[in-house]
Formats: sequence, C-alpha cells, structure tokens
Amino acid sequence: MAFLKTQERTKERFSLLLLDLEEYYFEQHTAYHVTTSSNKERKVRGSLKVCSRSVIFDPEDVAEPILKILLRDCKKIEFVERRNLPSKEPRPSVISISCAQAIYIKESNVIAPYRNERGEKKVTFQLEGWSKTEDVVQTLLQLHRASCLEKLGDQTAMIAANLQSRLARSSFDKNCFQSVAEKPHMECAVERVTPLVSNPGHICITDESLYFQPLNGYPEHVTQIQLHRVRRIYKRRHGLRPLGLEVFCTENDFCSDIYLKFYNTADRDEIYYYIATFLENHITEHTAESYMLQWQRGHLSNYQYLLHLNNLADRSCNDLSQYPVFPWVIADYTSAQLDMTNAATFRDLSKPVGALNKERLDRLLARYRGMPEPRFMFGSHYSSPGYVLFYLVRVAPEHMLCLQNGRYDHADRMFNSIGDTWKNCLEGATDFKELIPEFYGNDCSFLENKRSLGLGRRQNGSLVGDVVVPPWASDTSDFLQKHKTALESQYVSEHLHEWIDLVFGFKQRGSEALAAHNVFHPLTYEGGIDCDSIEDPDQRIAMLTQILEFGQTPKQLFTIPHPQRITPRFHNITRSPSSNSPVSELSPASLSEESSFEDLTEESRKLAWANIGNLKPISSHKIHKEAVTGIAVTRDGAAIFSTSQDSTLKMFSKELKDFQRSMSFSNMALSSCLMLADGKTVVCSSWDNNVYFYSIPYGRRQDTLMGHDDAVSEMCWFDDRLYTASWDSTVKVWQCASDSSSSHKRSQFQLLAELEHDAGVNTIGLNPAGTLLVSGCKDGAVTIWDTSSYATHQQVHCHTGTIHHMAFSPDSRHVLSVGADSCMKVIDVQTGMVISSVKAEEEQRCFCWDGNSVLCGGQSGALLLWDLLSNTVTQRIPAHSGAVTAMWMSELCSTVITGGEDRQMILWKLQS
Repeated sequence: MAFLKTQERTKERFSLLLLDLEEYYFEQHTAYHVTTSSNKERKVRGSLKVCSRSVIFDPEDVAEPILKILLRDCKKIEFVERRNLPSKEPRPSVISISCAQAIYIKESNVIAPYRNERGEKKVTFQLEGWSKTEDVVQTLLQLHRASCLEKLGDQTAMIAANLQSRLARSSFDKNCFQSVAEKPHMECAVERVTPLVSNPGHICITDESLYFQPLNGYPEHVTQIQLHRVRRIYKRRHGLRPLGLEVFCTENDFCSDIYLKFYNTADRDEIYYYIATFLENHITEHTAESYMLQWQRGHLSNYQYLLHLNNLADRSCNDLSQYPVFPWVIADYTSAQLDMTNAATFRDLSKPVGALNKERLDRLLARYRGMPEPRFMFGSHYSSPGYVLFYLVRVAPEHMLCLQNGRYDHADRMFNSIGDTWKNCLEGATDFKELIPEFYGNDCSFLENKRSLGLGRRQNGSLVGDVVVPPWASDTSDFLQKHKTALESQYVSEHLHEWIDLVFGFKQRGSEALAAHNVFHPLTYEGGIDCDSIEDPDQRIAMLTQILEFGQTPKQLFTIPHPQRITPRFHNITRSPSSNSPVSELSPASLSEESSFEDLTEESRKLAWANIGNLKPISSHKIHKEAVTGIAVTRDGAAIFSTSQDSTLKMFSKELKDFQRSMSFSNMALSSCLMLADGKTVVCSSWDNNVYFYSIPYGRRQDTLMGHDDAVSEMCWFDDRLYTASWDSTVKVWQCASDSSSSHKRSQFQLLAELEHDAGVNTIGLNPAGTLLVSGCKDGAVTIWDTSSYATHQQVHCHTGTIHHMAFSPDSRHVLSVGADSCMKVIDVQTGMVISSVKAEEEQRCFCWDGNSVLCGGQSGALLLWDLLSNTVTQRIPAHSGAVTAMWMSELCSTVITGGEDRQMILWKLQS
C-alpha cells in the first residue's frame, strides 16, 4: 500500500505531511527550544526545520509536541545577542520569533488533530553551532516577506525563485555512486512526488543506476534504483503539465519505486528514453492495445488489467488527484450470503455510478437541460483526493490531517460502513465515487482502526472504529477475499469492458458520453483548460487548485468500443430486474398553489406583519442529506440557494420546482450562505475555516477566502465588505475588491479588522445602514461594534449558553437574540440594557422580526409567532419534524422559506 510504503522509509516523527500543501522543506539545524519561567531557563533539544511557509521544531523527546509556526503569523523575527554570564563566559545568540499563534502536533506522540494556540507568543531557538544563527535569521526574514505578500501568485513566485536559487547552488554528490566505475549520463533538478508532498532535489542517472538526492537530506541522503531492475516506466501529466515520470521495479504492483516531477519536459523525456533502452521491448509492449490482447485471452486478470489501464491513463498512487480508480462491482450489501451466480448481485457496469438510480438520474437530467453552457450532468467526480483519503484515513491519518488543515472529517461522514457508502453513492445528490485498488488487494488494514486513532464520536454515541462489512462477510479479511473473487467472476469478466468504455474508452467524451449519461464538468477532462494561457497568476493558481481538488477524468485510451473478454461460460447468468428502487431525495409536496415571490408595496409592510400568522405552506422539498444551515434567494426569486451540514450548496428552481445544481467545496459542513448585491454570486461559509464564492452564471466556485483558524459560523455583507464570524473567537472584516480584468472574478481580499472575542462567535448581524455589527458567542455574550472605528459599542452577557441567532430591529434601536438557554432577549442598543426577556418552552434557533412581532423557528420544528409587547405566543404553525435551523423572508414578508434538521426546505406564502 502506497501510504505504508512511504511511512516505512523513516521512523522519524517529523514528516513532510506536517507542511502545508505545496510547501517545501528547505533545511534543518540542530537546535534548542529555549523557554524561561521563574527566571529558570529550560532547553529542549531537537531539530529546527526551515520551510517555505513555516518553521517547525521537532524535539528529540517524543513526549514533547512538535511545534509549527506559520511565517504569515509572525510579527517579528530577529537575531538576538545575549549578555555574557557573570563568569564572562559568552552566551550563544538566539533566534527570537514573535507570532500570533502556534500549532502543536503529535502531543504525547499521538497522531491527532492539531492544536492551535492563539495569542501573542514569543518563541526562542538556540542553534547548536550557533555561528550560523544570523544566516538562518536572514533566510527566515526572506521567506517571511514572501508569505506576507498580498497576492498568492506573488508568494508562489518568490518561493519558487528561492527554491531554484538553492537548487542552482547545489548539485548531486557523486560520492554517493555505488561503484567508482559508473559513468554519469545526466544530472538535473527535480522534485520527488509522494501523496500530497513534493520534495525538491537532484537526480543523476548513470549507466547502472538512477539516483535521487533530496535538497534537505530527508528522509534519506540518497535513493538508488538499479536500471536492470526496472520493469515499467510511464510519462505522467502532473499538475496538468507533461512533467512527471514514474518508475516501477515490479510487474503488477500499483505502487511505484519513484515518481519524479521535472521542471521542463525535455529533461523528462531524455531520462525516459534513456531508461527505456534498458527495458526489453518496452516501447512496443507497454501499450493499451497490447495489455488489452493479453487480458482478452486470459493472460492478465481483471485486477492486473485495470492496474495497467490506470497507469497508462496517468493514474498514480503518488498523485491523489489522479489515484487509480476501480469500479464498484457488487450491488448486494444486505444478504447473508453472496450469490455470484445471480446477476442481480452485481452492479450494472454499463452505467456510471450517477446513472444507476433512475430517479436521481431524472433529477440530474432535468437540471442538465436547464443549465447554461458548459453543461454537465454530475457536479462532483468519481475520484478525488478527498474520496481517496475518505477510504484510507485509518492507514493514512496524517495525509487526511494534511489535506484538511489539521482536522479529521465529521465522525458521521467518515467511512464507517461499506453498505452505507454504497447506498449513499446510489442515492446521494452529489456522491458518485467509485472505488480504489485497495478494495481488491490483500491488505485489510485500511478497513480496521488498528492504531486506535481518535477519529471522533458519531451522533449515536459510538466511536469511529473498524469499517462495518456486509452481512455476507465474516470480517474485513473475508470481505476482501470475496470482493476479489467478485472482480474476477464470470459476470464481471463478461461486462468489465462496458465500464472501461465509460472511464477509459469511447464513452468518456462526446456524443457517446452524452448518450451514456456520463458527462462531468469540462474542467475534469484532459485538455479542458490550458492553465498556462491564464495570465493572472492568482487566477491560474486558483484554477489549477480547483481542478486538482475536484477530480480528474483519466486520459482517454480507446476511441472505439472495447472488445469483450473471451470467457468460458460456466453459469447461465441473467440479470433480474431490480425490485427495490431507491427513495428520491427530492420529494416535492403537491403544489396546490403557485408560489409568488413578488414583493408587496411598502405601505402594506405593517399590514403584512399583522397578518404574518396567515402563512400557508406551498411546497416542501428534501434536497439535502443533513440539516439545512442557510438560505439565500436571487432578487427575482427564480432561484433558491441552500447550504447544509452535508457540505453541499444546492440551487432550487422555483419555475421548474426542482433541484437544479449541487456544489461541494470540501467534505465539511457549510454553515451559512448569502447572495451578493450583484445577484450573480453566492457566498458560503464552511466548517473547514474557509469562505467560498460561487458564480451562478459560470456554475462554479470562483474564489476561496481562507480566513479563519476554526469553523466559519456566519457571514454578513455590506458595501463590498464581508464580515465573517468564526469559532476561533474572532469576527474579521474584509474589503472584497473585484478583479478589474474580469467581471466574474472576485479575487482580492484585504483584512480591514479582526474583532477579538472571549469565546467562539456563533452568529453576527448588521443593522440596515451597515453602521453597527452585533456578534453572539458560545459563552452567551452579545457585543455591538461600531463598523467605522471597529470599537466596542456595548457588551452584554445576557445568555447562559450559546447564542443561536441575533438581529437588529429595522430602526436599529434594538437587538433581539435567541439562545440555547431557551431565552429571547431584547437589548437596547443605546444603553446596552436588556429591556425584555422571555423564557420560551423550547429553544428558538432562528427568527425574522419587525421590532414588535417575531416569527421564530423552534427546536420542535414548529414556527412560533411571538408578540414581544405581551411576551406571548400568538400562533403556533406546524412546520418541520426536526428543529427549524434556517429562515429567509422576502423584504415585504410575502414569502417565507424555512429549512430544518429534517433536511426539508418549506416554501410559505402569506395569505391575504
């Protein structure tokens, strides 16, 4: 298994996975972390790693945590000469770093989510052999300047220049040759690629061996591959460019011995053809057609053939954005016995995963027909880095932590059950993932939590442990054995060519793909976009990142129908019609009356609120897999956007009465959404610490704001200023400037202010004029801020628990808040006094109000109409079967939309 192979190379606690994605480890120095308490100096010996975006201290004592400081968080880095001791003995100079936060990793030597410690901090390091101290400080200052540049493109360019300078000043150490008789053929700078990591260095190829020497000496001084042992080599497309080369010393293993990324294609090709001269018939034998003939005649197993096709199509276990893809072959995960003589046991291999459920496909096709160009049927892919690590988190926890900024996914969204995962792939609105080779291998460790990793506790109270196998398997080992047997079975052998047509063949693109309902987003296909043609470096990096994270369709290997395997018929298998059709996720109620989004006249606003109790449900729709967290509506009311804890942003069309689009930016929950004034952009906040900008006309994510160190809970927008609240105890204010070169790109975010709180911020709201901001925290505190000076106007501790929602009255004189303590509080903005307090029978989660009347969504799922003058409930309207978690009201109250924990979205109309 690729992940285990890379981990076996070193026993160190430090790993390149502790770096951020696309970060480089440059150099290391033996050092001491010096701390002082009560005038006593304590020194911890270890290794100081200088990286392109951070400083990492790896202590020798494994009981001590690894310390990581991001350079962008550093306020000051300086060289400090210390006074001599009274004995006149010189004291060594030190590196002093003042920073805004520190990250602690592998505390007590346990692989676990990272701990971020915020607040001003001063960290001191003393180098062993301290004559180099000043040079190290200068290096850190240079890298710090790069990390603090406003544009990501400028940061990347400056770091790349630093890297190339280091590579140019060094060369391969020829003392590492195994034999003095070796003759060097070529030497050049490269990067060694392993999952999520690129490690720069030099290669040297001789008449006997290929050597790689990392710039940083990690994890070993040199790697040698003897050319006579090489069995296969492949040119690779890495980061959408023809720069990769992968070398195998095995015939059928999918894990290579080395994967190299070159800085230019000419160097790559020269090395490729030189190694090829050492391989017997390499160029003619290793083609898709030659492997196909071997497979067709039974000389290759189905497993071996799929591995070869993946390799030829640029899929590599070292590149998670192009990991080998294997099909689901079994459709029965409920029976006590697995009947491989019955075709109904197997998945229909002629259809992509997204087309296996007819009801879901019908909804996707309806969305597709109403979609502007470029159109696509499936809004997510069948293979992506997140999906690979979803399956492999138990053997690759550090990879998951690296991909997700030091966190695991929510426990209930982990890979907990094979049957449940298959069910979600059949029914989920955005889940179309296939499998990976490990499901057909011999190592069942990826299904077992052998390390007792703390992967979280599920909502039912159980800890995430081993993956639950189907009833027909006695344990994980038995599951793999039967799964491998199924892959090589008569039925799969007779139909595997149909799946190959979809993934690697003639049904991958064009009219045949359309007819087979096999159309993904254009950016996922090879040649879908030329990133080098994008002039703006920030746009180019953003586009490349989106493509690599979203998933990539394999290189097309066949342009005509793939022949069927020649197999002896041992059984007469016929496919019986499926008796159980999956339940639709989208179940609109009968539309008794056409929903209207037209605003009432301004004069009738008060009349509308007086009659707000006359709300009637128009339709209800279940389009999410988990609780709805946010609702936003276009100005014309034609489209409703909703976010959910299932990590998706959905678009619902009023006209078509159907779910039209689904977008997933990461695999963590989205917490809120809002519509920008231009009506073309939806902004979503996420538990993954980011804010995402989604372009409605272009149907894709157009930008990402990586703004916080913990979940972003809610947002507000006013006059090109974005206010983001987070559980990291801050509210941040951003100036969002449109890119002048493109009307649909919003790429410049300037941090104007950071408003500190004593606890995580759960909700925020702006007054209508945008002059005041109110924030509500998990500790029950309400703070009102002046948005011109960012000074605190009022702070009131008025709830005993988390504040769920708060908002200003239309005249900005009062703030209403609701919390987990079931209380509703009205605060006078001018004095900060609580002028009204109501203890409700149940928690109120969200509301809309006009200053006197409040329409609340309660924990029970009902809508409650409160009269704040009398502090009484005047009407109770049955709505959801679970708590009401989101609410939207049109400007003049004619329409209300509610979302709940029951995954329903209900549209209400005010009856006259």
